[in-house]
Amino acid sequence: MKLIVGLGNIGPQYTGTRHNTGFMVVEEFANQHNIQITTRKMDAKYGVGFIGTEKVMVVEPTTFMNESGRAVAALQNYFDVDVDDIIIIHDDMDLPVGKIRIRATGSAGGHNGIKSIISSIGTKDFARIKVGIAHPQRQKLLTMC
Repeated sequence: MKLIVGLGNIGPQYTGTRHNTGFMVVEEFANQHNIQITTRKMDAKYGVGFIGTEKVMVVEPTTFMNESGRAVAALQNYFDVDVDDIIIIHDDMDLPVGKIRIRATGSAGGHNGIKSIISSIGTKDFARIKVGIAHPQRQKLLTMC
């Protein structure tokens, strides 16, 4: 089973914000594959479905971003998911808006959600899909030009 996790912050005040890009991506992914994200357990909301013959779990941690690792580790352990089958989708301020970068491993790069996951699962060797949201000051400069 693949564990596809979008990172974000819970609560209506964060809905649609740049830092909830991970949530937005997994919600769209789930919609396109008819997966309902309705189950609430282990500090997460998730849904399970199939893409072809591959079983996938689409996850939104219900912790705040900085505690995302708690949910990822709990689901990984409970469902016995190999670290090679974990994909994390998160925002990246160092990428231009909408640019995507895929990494098989790496450091947290200053992202607190990724730091939490590395700490909780004990490895940095998991796939991540970074979605550019641009740095607020850089974005402001670009719009002023």
